[in-house]
Amino acid sequence: MRTESHPRGQQRSRGESSRFKVSALIAQHSVLVFTLGAMLLALSFSAQAQQPVKMHRVGLLALATFDQYAPLREVLEGGLRELGYVEGQNIVFERRFANGRTEGLSDLATELVRLKLDVIVTGTNSEIAALKHATGTIPIVMVHASGPVEDGFITSLARPGGNITGLSMTASPELLAKRLEILKEILPRLSRAAVLRQANVPGRVASHSAIEDAARKLGVTLQFVDVQSPNDIERAFTAMIRNRAEAFLISGGPVTWMRRQQIAELALKNRLPGTHSLREYTEAGLLFSYGVNLEALFWRAATYVDKILKGAKPADLPVEQPTKFEFVVNLKTAKQIGLTIPPNVLARADKVIR
Repeated sequence: MRTESHPRGQQRSRGESSRFKVSALIAQHSVLVFTLGAMLLALSFSAQAQQPVKMHRVGLLALATFDQYAPLREVLEGGLRELGYVEGQNIVFERRFANGRTEGLSDLATELVRLKLDVIVTGTNSEIAALKHATGTIPIVMVHASGPVEDGFITSLARPGGNITGLSMTASPELLAKRLEILKEILPRLSRAAVLRQANVPGRVASHSAIEDAARKLGVTLQFVDVQSPNDIERAFTAMIRNRAEAFLISGGPVTWMRRQQIAELALKNRLPGTHSLREYTEAGLLFSYGVNLEALFWRAATYVDKILKGAKPADLPVEQPTKFEFVVNLKTAKQIGLTIPPNVLARADKVIR
């Protein structure tokens, strides 16, 4: 028996075949469009990825040596890393150290300015003065200035007004007086104390007035001993011992900072209790310190650098003064010079070096 195919069936098969071909073409077209879109998007991302990352250039000027400044430099750079600045990726540091030679600061400041940096970080008044003389346009972040208004670096704390801003250590003239009060607690019979000072450091007049008032109230006679260079330090100790000083306070500057280890050793040798505002002196061997935490200031300075790199003007960034102070006692030194720190004094210490 012969079988015949139905004509309508043939028509239906051809129609379905045509529709399949159209669907296939549409699918191929969709794939092509998707592929082209993906390629364009990839090219767009690639172009964006290839755009160069802005490399910020930050300078650092210090009177100290590289090794002496290392802990503070590491705190500053660590603070910047926390804010997203990675050395070699989006930030470059230009570091210059005067190795204790104040006369070398001017040349180093000029060298940094010629590099056309985005911002320069520095610490003491000597360093700030060198940079201020070298540039009036590159932003400068000062970390621990003394009397920045009195020394003419800024117009006021609230409105610095120029290319300099940052932090000032001159938080309160009473800090020096407070250290004398602590000495009196440790040495109730204290009647004669010396003040080792670098007299040409700005902002000292108010502090010296405050300590003289405190000395009168405490019944302590003060002797001011000046140091202008490292060569004056041994002579200063000779003068203090000759005048029968029973303890001494440092109201210093760059010279005493650079020679803090020598000062601590001479204090131990002469069994003379000594104090400064900075913890680093106590770690070097002085009896105690009461004042600001220098590392905290350098950490805070990183936020100033960040703001300036993001477009803020130094003239509009208020200068900050510390409001938190730390009390550090070197119990090891106390034992070496034959002193007993009263329990009520020791209990107030934020840190005890044993």
